[in-house]
Amino acid sequence: QVQLVESGGGLVQPGGSLRLSCAASGSIFSITDMGWYRQAPGKQRELVAHISSGGSTNYADSVKGRFTISRDNAKATVYLQMNSLKPEDTAVYYCNVDWFGSTWGQGTQVTVSS
Repeated sequence: QVQLVESGGGLVQPGGSLRLSCAASGSIFSITDMGWYRQAPGKQRELVAHISSGGSTNYADSVKGRFTISRDNAKATVYLQMNSLKPEDTAVYYCNVDWFGSTWGQGTQVTVSS
């Protein structure tokens, strides 16, 4: 089993930055891909960014050039650096890791508002 703990959400003004972290514990040796998703009110959960075990990344078009996903395998942690935040980035952000199964984090609220 893999457990996840997210941190780093909050309230930020448009144009600001936040860094989300997601720390894994348990069977971390089995973790392969890691990713961040988000769900805004009344909308479906969508992929924000994904990073493979080899470090390859891909991003939703809406966040390309503003968000950066990274991982520290020694710490079993995935990060999402979010810059130039916009009101439309407001959502609950979830991390997800694949291992022999798949685990979701508890979610962290990101609110972009003046």
